[in-house]
Amino acid sequence: MPSERAPIIEFDRVSFQYAASDAYALQDISLTIDEGEYVAILGLNGAGKTTLELCINGIIPNMVMGDLEGEVRVAGVDATDTPVREMAKTVGIVFDNPEFQMSQMTVAEEVALGLENLGVPYEEMRGRIADALAMVDLVGFDERMPLALSGGQQQRLAIAAVLAMRPRILVMDEPTSNLDPIGKQEVFEIAARLNRDNGMTVVMAEHEVEVMARYADRVIVLDGGRIVANGTPREVFAQRELLERIGLRPPQATELALWLRDGGAGWTDLLPVTADDAVTALETRLAGVAR
Repeated sequence: MPSERAPIIEFDRVSFQYAASDAYALQDISLTIDEGEYVAILGLNGAGKTTLELCINGIIPNMVMGDLEGEVRVAGVDATDTPVREMAKTVGIVFDNPEFQMSQMTVAEEVALGLENLGVPYEEMRGRIADALAMVDLVGFDERMPLALSGGQQQRLAIAAVLAMRPRILVMDEPTSNLDPIGKQEVFEIAARLNRDNGMTVVMAEHEVEVMARYADRVIVLDGGRIVANGTPREVFAQRELLERIGLRPPQATELALWLRDGGAGWTDLLPVTADDAVTALETRLAGVAR
């Protein structure tokens, strides 16, 4: 897809097979993601979403046993041959269960952990901690116990720990799967704000198609370790037959427009992907009928 932005993530014919597995988790992935993009990765469980994301920060193949073919370059660096601690300066990753990432007694200590591993000076560390907590709306939580926070707050803390490292890329692996609706919304809004206001590249694997339709610049669909769709939300979610075949559904706004079109309503406009799109399109059509 044409873009004036430069690629920051490049997959060149990447395949990966976990040790002791007979099947490939990724198969012949060629893909570029531009700096500042918000990219959604969709697919059923086992489609390869997590495997693809772990390649971005070098956990695969440096910390996970298996056979990797092809090349992954991130910010001009070969991620397959660079220590994960070095990749952490460029790529921050947030997993689905924040509790598994909590190991310190206070919020401030949790954010400081990665900085200590990098040898960041104490005074600089204090500033980075304060900045990171402010970015995720956790100001004043410094001395709280991480495990006493709500699920949404814990996930925001996990994001803060990543942001303190000042990465250029934020990778999120189903970060809201264990959260209630309020916690989900908090995390989605933080990611959108970081992308919009800070220009951070966001790569998010998710099941919430409505939210991804609203925020993502691009949607990539995986099935069986292969890319089966790659385009704007409107381009991808219009492919109803493909989505149905692999067990995904389009956003409800798109489903409504497809239902109206198939029912003979004569829908010829671009298919909406968000509720706001659908309302605007329907208002326009009804106004035309009224005239």
